[in-house]
Amino acid sequence: MMVVVAVMTGLGLYFAQRNVAANVERSLQQDFQSQVSALDRLQELRNAALAEHCRALALKPRIHAALEDNARDLLYPSAKDELRDLMEGDELTTEQSAQSLHARFYRFLDEAGSVLPPSKPEEFGQLDEQTEAALALRQLPQTQQIGYLVETGNRSEPIIDEIIAVPIFSSDTGEVISVLVVGFKPFQLAGNGTLSGMKSGIWVGGHLHVASLSDSAAAPLDAELSNVIAKSGRAQNNFISHATGAPELLFYKRLNPDSLFPPAYEVCIYPLAGSIERQHRLRWQIGGAGILLLLGGFFASHFTAARLSAPVEKLAIDSEMNREHRRRAEAALVSTSEELKRSTRYSADASHQLKTPVTVLRAGLEGLLAREDFKPEVYEELSALLHQTHRLTGVIEDLLLLSRMDAGHLRIDAKSVNLSHLVEQWLDDLGALSDGQNTKIERQIPSELYVAGEERYTSLIVQNLLENAQKYNRPGGWIRASARQENEHVVLTVSNSGPPIRPSAQKHIFERFHRDSTRSAVSGHGLGLNLARELARLHGGDLRLLRSENDSTEFEVRLLANRPSQDRSSLS
Repeated sequence: MMVVVAVMTGLGLYFAQRNVAANVERSLQQDFQSQVSALDRLQELRNAALAEHCRALALKPRIHAALEDNARDLLYPSAKDELRDLMEGDELTTEQSAQSLHARFYRFLDEAGSVLPPSKPEEFGQLDEQTEAALALRQLPQTQQIGYLVETGNRSEPIIDEIIAVPIFSSDTGEVISVLVVGFKPFQLAGNGTLSGMKSGIWVGGHLHVASLSDSAAAPLDAELSNVIAKSGRAQNNFISHATGAPELLFYKRLNPDSLFPPAYEVCIYPLAGSIERQHRLRWQIGGAGILLLLGGFFASHFTAARLSAPVEKLAIDSEMNREHRRRAEAALVSTSEELKRSTRYSADASHQLKTPVTVLRAGLEGLLAREDFKPEVYEELSALLHQTHRLTGVIEDLLLLSRMDAGHLRIDAKSVNLSHLVEQWLDDLGALSDGQNTKIERQIPSELYVAGEERYTSLIVQNLLENAQKYNRPGGWIRASARQENEHVVLTVSNSGPPIRPSAQKHIFERFHRDSTRSAVSGHGLGLNLARELARLHGGDLRLLRSENDSTEFEVRLLANRPSQDRSSLS
């Protein structure tokens, strides 16, 4: 009893600590996501204002006139007047420039995407040669583009520029004739984080830039973040990093998806040391409470042990009764198994006994059809009866085959069967016997697809699928057959036009003698799909309905792939 109490207490402590850890992590994630969402909302509002402001600038008539009249020498002088409010003003601090619409520089691109250099760069924002070259695009965009560039030059600290490229369209042709590229101070680098200690920055050009982190502190995070972004390929994600020696939660999000500029990511860093410390304190508290509970349980176990002896004796009696019930259930199961075997033998014997009278009946009808002294309507009736004997023969043969499979007597002499050849043969037969429906047959069958199986049974699977596709088609419809190899299987799909199978009937289509009431006008005995699936499974594969909707139905059969040199032993 004491062992039981100790185990139960230990499990209680374990699950309590897991619950505490889960609650702390959930609270941390909610806090982190709320702060990231707040930054994202501010960023989206600022970007929308910047984009609208730049779009309005690109529509200035004097800029259009200089570009369309090929007066490139007047482009920057005209832009200086038109974009004066964008560039001029008091010098702003880092935080102010990140929050405002004040631009650091702007440039124009020519038809090839190259930068049109201004004669006096200091009037339009001074840039070093490397940064100015990075503004060029491999093609002129049809929509606004956002990018982020790193200015190094001779500065001790690099400068991050947020670039907005606005296409300028011709008034006559509507084609893009130039691009206005404006550089701003990015929002992410403003401030040193929130009150909870979260820091934000930008990852661009393969390096992480966080204003509140030194190069030595940012270097290990930079390497790990670059590796995660390269391997993940996701636009946004978060993970826990130990690169700096202390646990930190990192979140990154793509800032310029589908942009012609290099990818840039917003990065938020959240320290986890305080949260982990609180979690450890809670674990110690839970552990102390568990020890007290364990001691109390030991005392309680002595009191309850005596009272539990009587139920234990009753449990032993009940256990003996349950064993007797089990023996009776096993005996009933054996009896049921014997009944099923007798039923299988009966089905096989009945099907076998039916073959002889049906054969005699068919021979008699064929003899009557050979006579020439009957009226035409008699010949029609005899032909209809003879057709029904052929159908009955098919049902009997299918029942015999199913009975052999149910009894486990059917063995597959597995060899390499050219499935492509079988499908092509049956498709040719369908084309010749289309019953006047003008059915269009489409095929995508490679010439050499081999499967492991017995050819007559594999042919029967293909026959049932293709005959069903023809039988349940509509006049002027189509049949599509395609095959391919996937790893160790060959996959054959057969689809046809025509009325779909009702959703309520789809789960019953592989049952024996099942017929969809909506297709009652089509002849059939409801054994074909069941027989085809059982044969496919006997070959180590399967048959399933992929879809049936609108005007099409599609089935898929999978069989084990094989080559002529890879014949297998018999399959049971």
